Amino acid sequence: MLRPLVDFALPPRCPICGVTVDADHRFCLSCWRQLDFLAKPWCVACGLPLPFDHSDNSLCGICLTDRPIHDGVRAVVRYDDRSSLIAMRLKYGSRLGLARLIAEHMQKFASECSDNAVIVPVPLHRSRLWHRGFNQSVLIGRELARCTGIEMDYSAIIRSQITPPLRGMTSKQRWKTVNRAFAWGPGAQTNIAGKSVLLVDDVYTSGSTSNACARMLKKAGAVKVLVFCWARVIRDFESI
Repeated sequence: MLRPLVDFALPPRCPICGVTVDADHRFCLSCWRQLDFLAKPWCVACGLPLPFDHSDNSLCGICLTDRPIHDGVRAVVRYDDRSSLIAMRLKYGSRLGLARLIAEHMQKFASECSDNAVIVPVPLHRSRLWHRGFNQSVLIGRELARCTGIEMDYSAIIRSQITPPLRGMTSKQRWKTVNRAFAWGPGAQTNIAGKSVLLVDDVYTSGSTSNACARMLKKAGAVKVLVFCWARVIRDFESI
């Protein structure tokens, strides 16, 4: 009975531009059209969108020489000025409801997962968790678990070392920085062995963090690690 009053006082708004929309967690038509949603065809190893149809086993140029440890990235959109606002407002603006929006878009990829899949969020170091008050990847993973019914294990891996921001580092520097930053959590080998893992993060940039996490998960016995994220950075030379 109170819903019409709430909608009148606090109408749903587009999470990007703020104009009134017809329901929560919906974009206005203008912002929707400007988001670059990612879909097949993509590289079988890293999930990078390919410019034209290929066979199901096609690799991008980068993966032909340096295949990632994880088994692909499933990103909802390309990272740009608009899509980045969703990640930034969740992470730094405490717009926690955006975790549900992201998860609702991610769930379309869940059909690729086996029946014994488990969701694992990319962990934060406890010092950053204390400062921020929450881990955005855990919030997204929790909503994805609710949408799909897939179990989530938020403690399978932990961030055992605090690392500096990776922005501005080369790929080699990024890998060296995060390579030893993660460790198994309690019962990781028991809970992960023989399962497919959905590694959840907000943004995929270079893959250094995802590869470091995937390395630990596969050492714990994961048979497959797919990275699920809201946005993926795609450089111009990668999309050629």
